[in-house]
Amino acid sequence: MTPAHLPPAVLAVRGAALAVALVALGHTLWNGVVEPGHALAFGVLVTVGELARWGALPGEREPAPLGAAGALAYALLGRSAGQETAHGVLQVITVVVAAQLLASVPHMARGSGPGPDQAARRVLAVAFAAVCFQPLHHAGRTERWFGEGPYFALFLLVLLVLTALCDAVLAAALAAGTSRPYGPQLRDELRALSGIGSAVCATGAVMALGVAVAGLWALPVLCVPLLLTQVSFRRYAAVRTTYRQTIASLARSTEIAGYTPHGHARRVAGLSTAVGRELGLTGPELTVLEYAALMHDIGQLSLVDPVADGATAVLPAAEQRRIALLGGAVVRQTGVDTAVAVVVEQQADPYREQQTAARIVRAVNAYDDLCGEGVKGSLGALEQLRLGTGRDYQPRVVEALARVLARGGLTRAGTG
Repeated sequence: MTPAHLPPAVLAVRGAALAVALVALGHTLWNGVVEPGHALAFGVLVTVGELARWGALPGEREPAPLGAAGALAYALLGRSAGQETAHGVLQVITVVVAAQLLASVPHMARGSGPGPDQAARRVLAVAFAAVCFQPLHHAGRTERWFGEGPYFALFLLVLLVLTALCDAVLAAALAAGTSRPYGPQLRDELRALSGIGSAVCATGAVMALGVAVAGLWALPVLCVPLLLTQVSFRRYAAVRTTYRQTIASLARSTEIAGYTPHGHARRVAGLSTAVGRELGLTGPELTVLEYAALMHDIGQLSLVDPVADGATAVLPAAEQRRIALLGGAVVRQTGVDTAVAVVVEQQADPYREQQTAARIVRAVNAYDDLCGEGVKGSLGALEQLRLGTGRDYQPRVVEALARVLARGGLTRAGTG
């Protein structure tokens, strides 16, 4: 997207981050760097963390957790080896911005650098943490209010939770308007905080406390657990990606055999996932939904003669039920999660007897089938679904599908 076509929220976040970064850089260049050793140590840490974006998988909420933790630790650093530190908010922002710029050079050379939205989020989130902590510390209020024991650690934890919430709000604002409304996007971001977000916050707090007691020597030791967590997560995500590719290949067997049109399973899976997000389904629920949508037609392999265009939605209810049960039996034999088989088996049930994932797959499958008839089109297919809300399709799902399509969601013409 060109700047002129960006949503106002995206322009506002990027503009705010750029303004904060320019003010911080200008202030630091004019006044010099306070405690350059600490600035260099944390700058190197953030740079190394940002370089660890290499190997990041698509869709990772935080591809550089070590960089985020190091930046937050510097923002919440008040002492080093028992001695008071003197850096302020603007120097924290300067170090983080400089580290991001330095780390982006090799990424940009490979054509895989972090996007401006990620950089803007990092700058504003770190600025928020530094503004909440540094002025209070320099005024001596943190020591008077919380002392140096567990209450101070709890104070840091609360600040990090608020910072994580701030980052989630920014991430939702940057993503909303491009494909989804702000509410569902924010809900997803808040749910994601319990994963890598909690590890980043915990590591940032431990780093700040560790340096306060032991000095900069604590940094390399405290980095190791988060690095190991990042490596383990990426290996797990890679296995899941391979697993999904295997399921997608199996789902294409109906296309190769001529039972369904080319790209049907992929279209239904993509649009079902979008509708599931619209309805507030969680990560594991979306995974089950996607796998079931990919494999929902696998039962058609039992047919002697293929249905025209694979449109099972126009078959008699008894035949739809038989295909659904056979499809569920095939899914159970593949070793895929039993929940996926249950969704496939429920495809021919009245919607009041279905779980949410089955309702979504059935409605989206019918929509794609009806569009494929070539006479109804998108609006006609939606109207047909609305006429079937008495028994076959849940009204809430149909309306969610209509909203996704109205925002330019996946369509038969657009993704085939």
